[in-house]
Amino acid sequence: MTALHLRGVVLPGEETRDLWVVNGRIRFTPVPHAETVVDGGFLVPGLVDAHCHIGISPSGNPTLEEAAEQAEIDRDSGALLVRDCGSPIDTRPLQERLDLPRIVRAGRHISRPKRYIRYLGVELEDPSQLPDAVAEQAAYGDGWVKLVGDWIDRSVGDLAPLWPDDVLAKAIKVAHDAGARVTAHVFGEDAIPGLLAAGIDCIEHGTGLTADTIATMASSGAALVPTLINIELFPDLAANATKYPIYAAHMRQLHASVRDTVRMAVEAGISVYAGTDAGGGIDHGRLVDEIEALHSTGMSRTDALAAGSWAARGWLGYSGIEDGSAADIVAYPADPRTDLSVLRSPTRIVLRGRIVR
Repeated sequence: MTALHLRGVVLPGEETRDLWVVNGRIRFTPVPHAETVVDGGFLVPGLVDAHCHIGISPSGNPTLEEAAEQAEIDRDSGALLVRDCGSPIDTRPLQERLDLPRIVRAGRHISRPKRYIRYLGVELEDPSQLPDAVAEQAAYGDGWVKLVGDWIDRSVGDLAPLWPDDVLAKAIKVAHDAGARVTAHVFGEDAIPGLLAAGIDCIEHGTGLTADTIATMASSGAALVPTLINIELFPDLAANATKYPIYAAHMRQLHASVRDTVRMAVEAGISVYAGTDAGGGIDHGRLVDEIEALHSTGMSRTDALAAGSWAARGWLGYSGIEDGSAADIVAYPADPRTDLSVLRSPTRIVLRGRIVR
């Protein structure tokens, strides 16, 4: 493989540096005869979509080929690392492709019958089965397990938790004992206290966070991935829920307050990361929209970018642009910390030391 040479301001720092890529790794010492592929601009650690679904299809019958196309779209947007928060198909073969983003899999959603989107998850007839199901998904995934924490309960006409608190505590302990972290889909308020008390590692969406649960979450160290561009679909969900007016009103209220909720979470010190929920009604390749949405809640441009780059990489166990690190780099002509729209126009994308764009 030909050695590559890149020169630019290496984020999150301020220094213009020369770096070389050999055998997929970054070096800060010169390599003779390297090909210069970037000369100027800004070098950003590969972007991260921290809530993505590679392998969910609008048709309900996804194929591995379709999943690969989704991953290519994400890659071309600069997302070189994705945390797949639940897929109905086995995408492990995609992890072997050097031209696709690194995929951290959470296995399949764990839900209950009629309490989530059909075909996506493992549906448990009895809540007591949750610890065993978590053990299975912890072994199947890449260090993450995805629970459905709440969903509409048609018998009550509103969002409601799926799991008793004592079962959650047992299940999350099973995951932690297996070396896995647990995250949960949560829209409403009622499921969050039990999840936090059980030791959940991350909350997805989190629109129902309150001042009290934000304080508890900040103390616990759990992270938040708010998927703001997905929350923009809430009014449509409400409009289609004519049989459930309480649920519809609830979804509209959660939508109206979400930016204040995320702002309070950030101010409380909760780690917030960028995730699109692509595949779940959201097109792939929209990570920049999510980063801009985080900025709209009051996060600085630098912090919003970090939430979709170096901070998220560290959270998932990946390094940034460092000597000896894997060469996952996106180059831009201008500083995205002053104008996030720059992220829409990368001049070069290097994945695993290979030029992919």
